[in-house]
Amino acid sequence: MTISVKRVYEAPAAGDGVRVLVDRLWPRGLTKEKAAVKYWLRDLAPSTELRQWFHANPDAWRSFAGAT
Repeated sequence: MTISVKRVYEAPAAGDGVRVLVDRLWPRGLTKEKAAVKYWLRDLAPSTELRQWFHANPDAWRSFAGAT
């Protein structure tokens, strides 16, 4: 099984397969029809607190991801 990552704002393609959105918030300005997602798994996305922390500390991503 192959899993691909794609921005939800990108147009659906014939080879996408099942599209799953993993985000706490629905994407701004995007209708459910245009998103063409079969499942919206918001509970798998980072918590609101973690999102807010990363927003306030954008340089922390590199250390979180293990980059040097």
